[in-house]
Amino acid sequence: MTFSKIIGQPKAVQLLSRALAGNRLAHGYLFTGPEGVGKRTTAAALAAFLLCNAPQEKPCGRCTGCLKFLSGNHPDYLTIRPDGAMIKIDQIRALKKDLRFPPFEAGMRIVCIEDVQTMRREAANSLLKILEEPPPDNLLLLIASETQPLLPTILSRCQVIPFAPLTMEQACTVIRDNDPELPPEDARALAVLTGGCPGRVHQLHSDDVLDLRNNCLESLSAGGRNEAESVELALDLAGRMAELKDGLETLFDLLAIAFKEQMVSDLCAAEPAAARERWSLQQLSDMVQAVDSARRDLVAHCNRGLVCEVLLLELFSR
Repeated sequence: MTFSKIIGQPKAVQLLSRALAGNRLAHGYLFTGPEGVGKRTTAAALAAFLLCNAPQEKPCGRCTGCLKFLSGNHPDYLTIRPDGAMIKIDQIRALKKDLRFPPFEAGMRIVCIEDVQTMRREAANSLLKILEEPPPDNLLLLIASETQPLLPTILSRCQVIPFAPLTMEQACTVIRDNDPELPPEDARALAVLTGGCPGRVHQLHSDDVLDLRNNCLESLSAGGRNEAESVELALDLAGRMAELKDGLETLFDLLAIAFKEQMVSDLCAAEPAAARERWSLQQLSDMVQAVDSARRDLVAHCNRGLVCEVLLLELFSR
């Protein structure tokens, strides 16, 4: 993976390319933005460049450094991911031990810490000590979504690289590159559903997020039920939501996108749509706020089942 292959993030590519060209890399970078827009891909491209042994035109893809990195076996590339729902302090303590030693083969060790926003305060404070006194020849790449604020002290000790959603055309390109047999109209629909975050597409299928999103919207727009039937259906959908593995936040995002798109459609439509007859603009706005509130509760580690029940009951009350 090279920077030239990264789509839709010109600012991030420009900042990192200039730092590499001028040999002015910071000791730590924070890649922040929505899920599925290329943060991990960009981190991998930067690591591939730094671990390549070729004198120029990096990464070459042929040297021992490139081959080890591509196979996932380079000793100077470390990845930390959440253990369960969060990154735990024991993982950061283990990282500290690793950083006591110099890189094994390359001139620099790269540490990629994914989903930094899942760290509890004790783990974040432990990581802060590394950022305050970074060991030489080590580069820390922190990757965070925008679902939860990070400690200001961590933000102040990293160079922040912002990532943004792709345009629909760019997202379509990425989706079709990953699945060349996908029809253009399906790629376009997935680009819209993911809000310009094509990396979320795999979650839509792997966790049945897309089917559940469609079930929720169809059930909500149908109407014609008494209160008891609505409560029963809301609780059933909430139970299915709570069982999602890694796709619950994505489902929340997709629901919010659908409600926002309906608001835009209602404002621009010459004739009232069926959904507008079902919901007013104020009701749609309230539904977006309900989803946002559920997302915040989920990030605060509230009970998943309860968060989903409260959200669905709120949406069905509209």
